Amino acid sequence: MITPIRILEELKLSRFHYILLTITSLVYALAAMNVMLIGALLPAIQREWRLASSEAGLMLSFGYLGMFFGAILSGRLSDKIGRKYTMIIMLSIASIFTGLCSIAWDFWSMSLMRVVAGVGLGGTLPLPGVYISEYPPAKYRGRFVGLVETAWVYGVILSIIFARIIMPSVGWRAVFTISFTPLVLVPFIIFYIPESIRFLEKKNKINDIKQIFKKFNLIENVDRLELTLEKYEKTRTVELFTRDYVKRTILLWILWAVLVYTYHGIFIWLPSIYASLFHYEVVKTLEWVLIVTLAQVPGYYSATFLLDKIGRKLVLGLYLMIAGVACILLATTLDITMILIYSIVISFFNLGAWAGLYTYTPELYPTRMRGTGTGVAAAVGRLAGILAPYITGYLFEVSGGLLQAFTVFALAHVFAALSTLIIGEETRGKVLEEISR
Repeated sequence: MITPIRILEELKLSRFHYILLTITSLVYALAAMNVMLIGALLPAIQREWRLASSEAGLMLSFGYLGMFFGAILSGRLSDKIGRKYTMIIMLSIASIFTGLCSIAWDFWSMSLMRVVAGVGLGGTLPLPGVYISEYPPAKYRGRFVGLVETAWVYGVILSIIFARIIMPSVGWRAVFTISFTPLVLVPFIIFYIPESIRFLEKKNKINDIKQIFKKFNLIENVDRLELTLEKYEKTRTVELFTRDYVKRTILLWILWAVLVYTYHGIFIWLPSIYASLFHYEVVKTLEWVLIVTLAQVPGYYSATFLLDKIGRKLVLGLYLMIAGVACILLATTLDITMILIYSIVISFFNLGAWAGLYTYTPELYPTRMRGTGTGVAAAVGRLAGILAPYITGYLFEVSGGLLQAFTVFALAHVFAALSTLIIGEETRGKVLEEISR
């Protein structure tokens, strides 16, 4: 008698694993495109509707309000009905309502669309990482989750490229229709993505597990296989605060709050910051933002391949600290060239830290509460995301420069780095069930 988990851990990497990696990466990339599209289009929307920076920031915050509720709902739902079907539901909501932003006629209609789209986006974003963490063997898990997280940058690049190519000729509304594209992935998820075996084990669905092993040719003689299932207790959200998990929960909440606040506070506003400070046209600012965003690619990959080498804790601490130093340097310069250089450094290390966070989060909770724990942590991040666009817009408006906003970003990065190094625990190379004990 052997357990399904032992089978998964002893499998060699195969075409099956790489198909899962490809599809979850595409889900994450296109969700990222839909999240960040508003940032690329914001200068044009702001100009057409004559919005002040604080008003534009409030409109952005409505999207993060929806993402807060979506992250909580998604976490609970994925532990109830499974990772696969929750992903389909959330991806569909996100795509449809982000696309419908194209018909918004004023501030309030756009805000309403963004709230509903935010539910889908906030629900989608934690799922690819949770899902892919449950299939590859422990020694490859950091690399696989990191690669899925790396797909974010390609979605952001797509949002900038589409805005740069389409908006000058037909306007910002046409760009939003690109947001329906992720719906193409739904049939692939249905037919090529099996439900998480760890989730099915929790639900005692032994026949479903055998069917997955047989359908994807993962092992031979499935019908003769005698499986022993692990016993799981019922998930209780309050358990996140018990002695075994409270320190992990606090650290993850800090990391999610800081990284969501800094990333979305900086990069959603970056096109508008460049346009306002340097009086560039929208097209020119998008070219600048594209250069800065491209720095995220090596940032992601460097962190991803270090995760299984030096560990999650050191990667997070190092990358967050360097991003914080770059923020304070950017806050204290007015030189255009140095602002671009420091923006690139922030982009590289902030996004590298994200690769570490998405790997680290699902590892710290057992299967029965992995979706819930990850969803609640992501939801805490979305609370910070609600504040980030408005506070950044307000600070930028009252100070007329970068000092106040980027000093806050610097302090947040440094605080998260120190928290990780002081109370974080290392998970590198450990089987998920070993970490949760």
